[in-house]
Amino acid sequence: MQLNLTKPICFFDLETTGTNITKDRIVEIAILKVHPNGKEECKTWLVNPEMPIPKEVTEIHGISDADVADKPVFKSIAKEVYNLIKDSDLGGFNSNRFDIPLLAEEMLRAEVDFDMKNRLSIDVQTIFHKMEQRTLSAAYKFYCDKNLEGAHSAEADTNATYEVLKAQIARYDALENDSKFLAEFSTQKRFADFAGFLIYNKAGEECFAFGKHKGKLVTDVLEKEPGYFGWLLNADFPLYTKKVLTAIKLKSFNNKLG
Repeated sequence: MQLNLTKPICFFDLETTGTNITKDRIVEIAILKVHPNGKEECKTWLVNPEMPIPKEVTEIHGISDADVADKPVFKSIAKEVYNLIKDSDLGGFNSNRFDIPLLAEEMLRAEVDFDMKNRLSIDVQTIFHKMEQRTLSAAYKFYCDKNLEGAHSAEADTNATYEVLKAQIARYDALENDSKFLAEFSTQKRFADFAGFLIYNKAGEECFAFGKHKGKLVTDVLEKEPGYFGWLLNADFPLYTKKVLTAIKLKSFNNKLG
């Protein structure tokens, strides 16, 4: 079957040095871009993370320090990656909680202004867990009746994710072949940032989701406690979270001027 798309969607997968969004780095990225007319294009990069890859992580994805020693650092490919995805929605397996946040951090470190304002994200894992609750390999076997050869290879995982989504749409009448529907269905909570430090309330206003100000409006806290903003910017929060906070503060400031 062919996905019913109004704009391109880029399915992607990252292999990394670990699972810490703010500290770990990409060692491999694969992108499968699917256009509304069904055309597909795929690109894979090995990346020098500029830090050692832990042995236990290499045992999972098979990429060692030697494999990436002579590969480009992410900053040198960031614009190429951005140009491939800039007009597209994004799709992946556990992408809302890991791949997209980590990609955003790498982009911002490379001084590429990445955000999700005008794009949707479809997390195939969330759909899978809502329907069946298994792993990608099990999903591939369950939906496509195929064994996932080369699991934890970014390219193999990316292609499997794309095939699983198409099979999910074909299998479940409750799923609409529509990017907006799938994005909403695969979103578990409405976060204002990727990492879950900022969340929208029922009125669509940004609130803190952690610490002493949990549940309070960001604008109220920043107005009543200006020093808290400075602490947040200097603390070990993801760059994208800091970007969102800065945008909220500037918007509030401009509203006062208006």
